[in-house]
Amino acid sequence: MRWSIATLLALGSGLVSAVPSPIDRRLTTTEAISSSTQSSFTIYGQFARAAYCSVDSTWTCGGACSAISGFTVYAYGGDGNSVPKWFVGYWATQKTAVVGHEGTDPTKFLSLLTDAEVFSGNFDKTLFPGVSTSIYVHDGFRDAQAASATQVLAAVQKIFSDHSISSVTVTGHSLGSAISTIDLVYLKLHLPSSTTFKAVLHGTPRVGNQAFADYIDANFSDFTRITNDNDPIPVVPGRFLGYHHASGEDHIESDGSWRHCDGQDNTSTLCSTGYVPDILFSNIIDHLGPYNGVWIGTLFC
Repeated sequence: MRWSIATLLALGSGLVSAVPSPIDRRLTTTEAISSSTQSSFTIYGQFARAAYCSVDSTWTCGGACSAISGFTVYAYGGDGNSVPKWFVGYWATQKTAVVGHEGTDPTKFLSLLTDAEVFSGNFDKTLFPGVSTSIYVHDGFRDAQAASATQVLAAVQKIFSDHSISSVTVTGHSLGSAISTIDLVYLKLHLPSSTTFKAVLHGTPRVGNQAFADYIDANFSDFTRITNDNDPIPVVPGRFLGYHHASGEDHIESDGSWRHCDGQDNTSTLCSTGYVPDILFSNIIDHLGPYNGVWIGTLFC
């Protein structure tokens, strides 16, 4: 069964107040983020923006690609419909392999359906050997990641071999950030144990259950998910459905200032979960940006 996006949003957070402990005991502490730290995230917004555009082997996709120098594409794919667009390349400036995935394109019906499915399930045992069966993730996100998983891994392995590096950076926006979150788990299982991982994600929905959120926290220390003002997407699927965010939220306020939100699903009104308690009072335009001046989506290619 697949639900409409309107139904998903209606269910997303309207019942949060009815959810019992331990959700009510979430952290509420936050810290201001310096302007220099904010600026350091800008280029990752450009990577997320590029994933919506027509990335090719020459890294010519308009303004997003032009904003990033020293990047060599190794693989790309997806049709923006049944399989979201994706790319993998080598970023010489940071000596890292970069993986990017397209988010939901509202003009592509199948992408919309993928993003609106609310059922959860375990990981595929072949792609994710040894991962606990206590971990559940959104079925649509899981299946979207599986569609490009082996190609992404092969490209990252080729970059490691060609450049003698052991660093992976994942980026993405909306559905793309959910896919990239699952990519972290997948790549860690198949790459050398010495590999370091960095995630900078934008407008990420909740991807899995509490066990999944805890797994991300335990295995990926350099994990940042940026939420923007009154965006409803980071508060869906709802916590009452068993979905929870990992830690790492940096929230952009309406005045453009940034706050780091401690813990998982921080309920401070300076953070997404606390600031958007009801989808009816959210603003979907905030999902597109700006993220420190960067607007992300097909319209901004």
